[in-house]
Amino acid sequence: MNTACIARLVFSLLSVLLLSESALAAHGMSMDGKLKYPAGFTAFSYVNAAAPKGGALTLSALGGFDKMNPYTLKGTPPFGLDTLVFETLAAPSFDEPFSEYGLLAEDMELAEDKLSVTFTLNPAARFSDGQPVTADDVVFSLQTMKGGEVHPFFPQYYQDIDHAEIIAPTKARFVFKRLNRELHLIAGQLPIFSKQDYLKNKGMTGMQIPLGSGPYMVDRVEPGKLIRYRRNPKYWAATLPSRRGMYNFDSITVKYFKDPVVTLEAFKAGEFDFLPINIAKQWARDMSGGPFTDGRLLKKEFPHHNNAGMQGFVMNSRKTLFADKRTRQAMGLAFDFEWTNKTLYFGQYTRSQSFFSNSPLAATGLPTGLELRYLEKLRALLPPEVFTTPPAAPVAADARALRQNLKQARALLAEAGWRVKDGILQNAAGQPFQFEILLVNQAFERVMAAYVENLAKLGMKVRYRAIDPAVYTERIRNFDFDMIVEVYGQSQSPGNEQRNFWSSAAADKPGSENYAGIRDKAIDALIDTVIYASAQEELTAACRALDRALWHGYYLIPNWYINNHRVSYRPIFGQPETLPLFYQPYQLLWTWWRK
Repeated sequence: MNTACIARLVFSLLSVLLLSESALAAHGMSMDGKLKYPAGFTAFSYVNAAAPKGGALTLSALGGFDKMNPYTLKGTPPFGLDTLVFETLAAPSFDEPFSEYGLLAEDMELAEDKLSVTFTLNPAARFSDGQPVTADDVVFSLQTMKGGEVHPFFPQYYQDIDHAEIIAPTKARFVFKRLNRELHLIAGQLPIFSKQDYLKNKGMTGMQIPLGSGPYMVDRVEPGKLIRYRRNPKYWAATLPSRRGMYNFDSITVKYFKDPVVTLEAFKAGEFDFLPINIAKQWARDMSGGPFTDGRLLKKEFPHHNNAGMQGFVMNSRKTLFADKRTRQAMGLAFDFEWTNKTLYFGQYTRSQSFFSNSPLAATGLPTGLELRYLEKLRALLPPEVFTTPPAAPVAADARALRQNLKQARALLAEAGWRVKDGILQNAAGQPFQFEILLVNQAFERVMAAYVENLAKLGMKVRYRAIDPAVYTERIRNFDFDMIVEVYGQSQSPGNEQRNFWSSAAADKPGSENYAGIRDKAIDALIDTVIYASAQEELTAACRALDRALWHGYYLIPNWYINNHRVSYRPIFGQPETLPLFYQPYQLLWTWWRK
């Protein structure tokens, strides 16, 4: 599974997060027992419940695909398969931070001891072949996602769910190993497979078209080039409150392009309808004139309140070159964000100062209160700076400030055993400091050119190159790189996924997102503190404590974020009047319709 797919799936699984304190069965669940939408509600406020169905939608994706199972490790699935074809027991509300509502399950009941949750399936729930969704399918799905055939992220994510058991043909109970206040919702976000179809197809291997219960069915496949989804005219949940007004297009075709430059040119030529923009230069310079002037294409910024997480240049600490924290810190001092943002990104971005950017979970100032108490328990294992130095990225306001940063970097490298001789940075054995930055997006080459120039001033020999997406995916899956650019998306309430990002257990597990190779007992302990927080105050303090430990480990060079989505599209869409609060561009698109 490629990084983007993982990132979309993780966001979907974590968009909702904490369950009601009540043990009563309910149509929805929330952290504090309060739900925006009461029993009997008809639709979310950010949709048009009367949106017309019909019309075709064409989208784009990068690279290619070579499998039809989005949950296995090897290979790359097509865009949209996990969202459009498969469904979960419960669905998130994108205008509440900690709530979800019934989808396949019409009723959810958390036990009084909070060590199990029972889901009663909607009797109307059907797979696209008309077969009912049963408790047997639910139990089978959990067993599958905890087994050895799926991407290793999933068994780790579901590890605190011990098992599921059939209570009745349409009722299943999930039993937990220990208290964990987000496990109910993790259970609710389990994708449900048809046991019969899965076994018949021997695990949905290869390019076999899978059977799901979602709003769309796979209609056409050209491996690596194109996939087309057709809306199921008999979709069982079309009028369900958590689905009404959504997924309105009769067909969705996804075309594949080799890189962002080719993609944008194809968009201008009218080959597809909707394009989120993640490259500042494209937004500022490459999207003007022609179809943007005459109205054939529109540009719009959509504000959001998402936890922006962290994007950064990740160093592989498994490599001897980056094993020393002082070396990693020096690498960050050589990056000139201020120049990069002004010259290359037209001032569009804010520097990331946290692994939970744009969120109240970000650590600021010095630790106090409960956050400090969590850290004090681990003081002997933590860097002293955690207690004395607020998280802050290096600033290079001008050339003089950059020189000072590089001077500090030289001192750190010298402490780590690196000296410049004949213009080359080398260790005591005479080995030069040289490495490669692996890219999947050519747009980053401009950023890396300036960064590598600064590294050269330190005597380093560094090269960068963009490679084929499939090759890139395989290399990072096996941690075969020196440095990469990676995005760690965060939900409004972090939890089990932190193990996959930062834990010692994930460091050597192929396919995990612990790309930095972090093995740190203090970080492991703080991850558990996050996961097993029993109240919002505890979760906030734990996230801030984890944030500091990660920051002062210097595992990556912080990049930037933006608090809106930049989107361009053809003027063919109707849109609801109200925006959700916590969403990604394609989640917004699923509420639109063809005019």
